[in-house]
Amino acid sequence: MSYKIGIDTINLRSTPRIAHTEYLFAEKVIRHVLSEQGDKYKELLSHSNLHGEGLRAPFSDLWDYDFLWYTNDGPLNWANVGRVTDLGHSEYIENGDDKRSEKSCPFSTPEEVLAFDAVKEFGLPDSNELVKYYQQQHSNIQNANPNQVVPGGYYKTLVSGAIDIFGWDMLLMAAAEQDRFERVLDSIFQLSLHHYKAWAKTSIEVFLSHDDMVWTAGAFMHPDFYRRVIFPRYQQLWAVLKNAGKKVIYCSDGTWTEFVDDIVDAGADGLLFEPTMSLKLVAERYGKTHVLLASQVDCRTLTFGTKDEIAAEIDATLEVAMDCPGLIFSIANHIPANVPLENALFYFDYLRARWSR
Repeated sequence: MSYKIGIDTINLRSTPRIAHTEYLFAEKVIRHVLSEQGDKYKELLSHSNLHGEGLRAPFSDLWDYDFLWYTNDGPLNWANVGRVTDLGHSEYIENGDDKRSEKSCPFSTPEEVLAFDAVKEFGLPDSNELVKYYQQQHSNIQNANPNQVVPGGYYKTLVSGAIDIFGWDMLLMAAAEQDRFERVLDSIFQLSLHHYKAWAKTSIEVFLSHDDMVWTAGAFMHPDFYRRVIFPRYQQLWAVLKNAGKKVIYCSDGTWTEFVDDIVDAGADGLLFEPTMSLKLVAERYGKTHVLLASQVDCRTLTFGTKDEIAAEIDATLEVAMDCPGLIFSIANHIPANVPLENALFYFDYLRARWSR
């Protein structure tokens, strides 16, 4: 692990090895890796809270993380002050404690969605207090993880905010009326802008801008709508951070290959994407000029595949990565709780043995 490797990679400087991070929820992997250290973490293992939250910092060191995934949307939970749709949650973490059933949508018609104003619904926190909050949160996590780059970040930027508020059915019906739906998205944008401005005043060096704007199959709205409504607003949000000297890494689930150029044109310094997108294609265009937080290793291969299949995806990634100064190796569609322990350990050992430049 190395903060220096992380920040040098983000700034496209030479590093002795490929940078690394993961988004991992497999507590059995975390506990196994720490238990292999003998008595060093024995007490911590016996006293850590559920799902190993107290174990993540030492695990990040042992698995050579140079960067941490992190977003924070502020101290206010939208559900406590206004209308949101709970789509439920499938079982993901061990023991299934994150599973919850879908609740009814508070919007009964598309007209109610099209009349929505996020700023009026949720309000804007005091600017100075918001800066203090974000600075304190970032300082706490960075101090707890001195060997990794901890970014600032915001999750519900625009489309993800709309999903959180309206749910999929109402969102898709309302989005059919593009001009009116743009006004709704603009209210979410204004809310995000308020938070982005606060983050820009903190000491962060890099910012993770998250927005799940597509599905695995690609765009679910017309591409012209993305280019007319969504990407110009990204550009405005990112300009706030870039003018403050921060690097911006854009993150979206799904397949947005057709929009890679648009995201770069909007000002993203980095691209975080799942293996449903071609790392080779993105690297050919932007591997020398941008941070790429990705790999061709798929969580489905890691969970259900053979060691030979895992090794082949690592090799395919490293073949591209060696020519990309800004590549941070990760399984970008995450390491799930049901991954076989032997596959997870093989994955990391195989990668670590080969990532020297």
